[in-house]
Amino acid sequence: MNASDAAATVLIVEDDGVTRERLARVVAGDKSFLVLPPCAGVRDGTAALQEHRPRLLLVDLALLDGSGLELIRATATLSPETEALVITVFGDERNVLSAVEAGAIGYLLKDGDERTVSAALHEVLDGGSPISPSIARHLLRRFQSPAGTNPDTAPDAAPGGSATRDSTGGLTPREIEVLKLIAKGLSYADIATTLGMSANTVTSHVKHIYRKLAVRSRGEAVFEAAQLGLVRIEQLR
Repeated sequence: MNASDAAATVLIVEDDGVTRERLARVVAGDKSFLVLPPCAGVRDGTAALQEHRPRLLLVDLALLDGSGLELIRATATLSPETEALVITVFGDERNVLSAVEAGAIGYLLKDGDERTVSAALHEVLDGGSPISPSIARHLLRRFQSPAGTNPDTAPDAAPGGSATRDSTGGLTPREIEVLKLIAKGLSYADIATTLGMSANTVTSHVKHIYRKLAVRSRGEAVFEAAQLGLVRIEQLR
């Protein structure tokens, strides 16, 4: 985007107040963008879309009064020039594909750093479709597997191998409890309070979860938990 171009308006729709303020601060810190008053839900977001017709929509999927997918679909009639970029904790295949089908131009997980958000918005303006690397990798695995085969449950490819992946990912019952709370977006401190354990114990459980599931982030952990059937995404909203 050239310096002479007018700042692109950005509407942020996020139900969590702290996250909403952080995103607004990050985007406002880039002179290429003009942040409109952020919204917390579908109703306010729809009104803002109709009133402001922003250039970019940065939206979470799980909102106070519905799904961000509703807002993405609404852009087609209320503000056709608006391009939607999802930013969420849900990295499972179903949500990703649903967002793309609804009209999202990109899909980010919330575990990225602040620079990721600004860079992704610029990429959209430049005609790109930003997507978190972990999601891209999982989707490629899915599409590259034989038709009808789930790569996470397919037989071991090693010669003579026939083992299938444990339906719990090798996690203990306590680790599964921690994982479910991670998927809900709770902080380590909140998880410690909820389960009656120390923050250090939570950290230890998370390290074990990440190692067993072969993941490196909260978003990837939620994705793997959904694939294993340990977490039902619709119950986290």
